[in-house]
Formats: sequence, structure tokens, C-alpha cells
Amino acid sequence: MAPGFEFFDHTADLGIRVFALDRWALVPAAVEALYAAIGELVPGRDGEAAGFTFVGTAAASLLRDFMAELLVAFETRAIMLTDVSVRVFEDDRLEVGGSFRPVDHDRSVLLREVKAITYHELSLEKTGAGWEARIIIDI
Repeated sequence: MAPGFEFFDHTADLGIRVFALDRWALVPAAVEALYAAIGELVPGRDGEAAGFTFVGTAAASLLRDFMAELLVAFETRAIMLTDVSVRVFEDDRLEVGGSFRPVDHDRSVLLREVKAITYHELSLEKTGAGWEARIIIDI
């Protein structure tokens, strides 16, 4: 199964189902899904190295916290994470690297405002086909 995502309706919010063969591959697919929920974003040329470490007790919450951090970076600095590289993804730790690049506003199309990455119905589990995460975003 190739990593990917799909959107699903959820009352006044938007749901994202991310799927991949292994847990690590969920992370780049979740990043792609977040930016696709916002719009058709095109990164600019210059980037800066970025690294994230999250520690907790549940892998789903770590993924949610990472996505929330990316949303804050997008909203406050108009940057997006590219070249996503997962270093560690365990139940209690998530380490991700990549490059923050400015959003090219001239070539990007914004579709909707994403207000928050919620904890509502948040899940991450192993399935018969690989791994799946479900994330609800407030729009």
C-alpha cells in the first residue's frame, strides 16, 4: 500500500484518514494531507533546516502535536515543511526533520482556513493492510 490520505466529512469539521504500510510513512502523508486541506500550496525556493522532537504517551497525540506545530508555522510565518524525514516514531517519541520553505503565494491557491488540529476522534492503529491515522481538523 502506497502512503496516502483521503478526506471525509465530519459535521462542521474535516476528517483526514492517513494510511501507509508502516507507522513512519504516516508522517509525510499526514503533512501532505494538512497542506492539501489548506489548499494547493507551492513552496518557495529557499529553505531552512527544521527539526522536531515530541515526547508523550500516545503515538496519535504525538502526530497531532506535530501537525499542530506545522499549522502554527504556516499561520504565523507562512512557511511549510518539505523533505520530511522521520527519524523516530514510537509510542512515546516522534522525531522529524525537514526543510521549512516559504509558501509561494503567487503560485499557491488557498482553499480553506484550518483553525486547529483537534483531539476529537483522534486515532492511530495497525490495520490488516498497514497503519492508519484519523485526524479531525477544525475549519
